[in-house]
Amino acid sequence: MTSPTSGPLGPGAADAAKALAAAKATEAKSKSLGDKDTFMKLLVAQLKYQDPTKPADSTAFLAQTAQFTQVEKLEDMINMLQSQRMIGASSLVGKTVTYMDDTGAQQTGVITAAKLNGDSEPTLKVGNTDVQLSKVMEITTPTTA
Repeated sequence: MTSPTSGPLGPGAADAAKALAAAKATEAKSKSLGDKDTFMKLLVAQLKYQDPTKPADSTAFLAQTAQFTQVEKLEDMINMLQSQRMIGASSLVGKTVTYMDDTGAQQTGVITAAKLNGDSEPTLKVGNTDVQLSKVMEITTPTTA
């Protein structure tokens, strides 16, 4: 019995290594932790290049199917968390913030916009300055006169 993660055996091993390297290169280009397409490509490459005289155990493929489901659910959770982060950042629009600028000085201003760039933390627009949410030290509601 061979382990499905130990790699392929036999004459197709070089082709499998190329397929695995291509899949890893594609994964490295992606900013996400990994997606279901990458996982499926790896699984198909493993099936395609396995040694027919020593096929992988069916329970191993069942475990990989379960992992595939976990990858899908984790991707859904990441999307949900990004949405929540954006909602939280957008709720700060119109608030007055005190933040630490690049020189280490404290600055104060009103948030006019919020944005989320990919997997990074939310960025707030204060005047003409983009401020990362982690740099914010205090948030206050402006008083009306």
